[in-house]
Amino acid sequence: MDAGHPGRYPAEVSSPARVAGPDEAIGADELALAARNHALPLEALRAEVTPAGLHYVLTHYDIPAVAVAGADDAGWRLTVAGRCRTPLRLDLAALRALPAVTARVTLECAGNGRALLSPRPVSQPWLDGAVGTADWTGVPLRVLLAQARPAPEAVEAVFTGADHGIERGVEQDYRRSLPLPVALAEDRPVLVAYAMNGQPLPPQHGHPVRLVVPGWYGMASVKWLCGIELTDTPFTGFQQAVAYRYRRSPDDPGEPVTRIAPRALLVPPGMPDFMSRTRVVRPGRVLLEGRAWSGHAPVTRVEVSTDSGRSWHEAELAPADPRHPWAWRHWHYPWTATPGRHRLGARAHDAAQHGQPLDAEWNRGGFGNNAVQRVPVVCL
Repeated sequence: MDAGHPGRYPAEVSSPARVAGPDEAIGADELALAARNHALPLEALRAEVTPAGLHYVLTHYDIPAVAVAGADDAGWRLTVAGRCRTPLRLDLAALRALPAVTARVTLECAGNGRALLSPRPVSQPWLDGAVGTADWTGVPLRVLLAQARPAPEAVEAVFTGADHGIERGVEQDYRRSLPLPVALAEDRPVLVAYAMNGQPLPPQHGHPVRLVVPGWYGMASVKWLCGIELTDTPFTGFQQAVAYRYRRSPDDPGEPVTRIAPRALLVPPGMPDFMSRTRVVRPGRVLLEGRAWSGHAPVTRVEVSTDSGRSWHEAELAPADPRHPWAWRHWHYPWTATPGRHRLGARAHDAAQHGQPLDAEWNRGGFGNNAVQRVPVVCL
């Protein structure tokens, strides 16, 4: 359990992790999570930068009082402590006084696609829209850590959010860590951000300050950031050592969830049926388009299938923008729709030779499911 929060809670308060039964439908607890959190509407993939209200949201516990609209930020402080020579305690004005940078970064929830797995891990029931891309403004983490002067024995930076709750019986603050070389990296700079798309962070996106870790799944980008601690041993808190690990069985220690697997998403073409979301198009030319990204390396190729994956055709990728190496890329492909039923999909490949599988490799947490998206289309 996390230090400072002794005791465990019984199963009737906080249930253990589990996998749904063979015929078990999504339950009221999962629906409650889905109502609190929301995905990107896939038609919003047309936008290079996602409006804040359309960007995906995942909130583990409650949105802290400091983040609620109209709350007074005067009492907020960011501390940098632990294994460092010059501990810091910064208010928002002091943070804003430091040289700022803006980075366009695609964030994706590690559980994106969880509800599509079989058997289904019981948790936030994401389909495929837990993603978004924003222009984040703030101070590079390495600048703050340089001011704090890490001690030679420091190996990790542990980040604490102001959100507090219970998960799988463990009371905790939301906390995650990064190895110090990742925290200090210049090629993918971690950002201590206070603005999103040119405006102060909205409450649900971490107001007043959050972490943004390019290329890593969203669990690393701690929201409502209030503390950074440099440690001389690896962090073993709940969100690091128990949650967010690729496990095949309950007793499997698993591998940590880190970088985002490559993914391409398609803007569903035509018009939708209200309930089923089945798409309807007219015969003739239909421009298929979407976005592709990877946390390992730049996307180099996107392929499109219009026949359930039996054949694949290369899409045209928008030119790479060197200003935004950790943001998604637009792609498009012209399709001639013919009467009948079709199943569309797209798959991405990156410069590190990673690609998308047709079917996901299952794990108990439902993490990293980057299987090819399926979009049923009826052409009338």
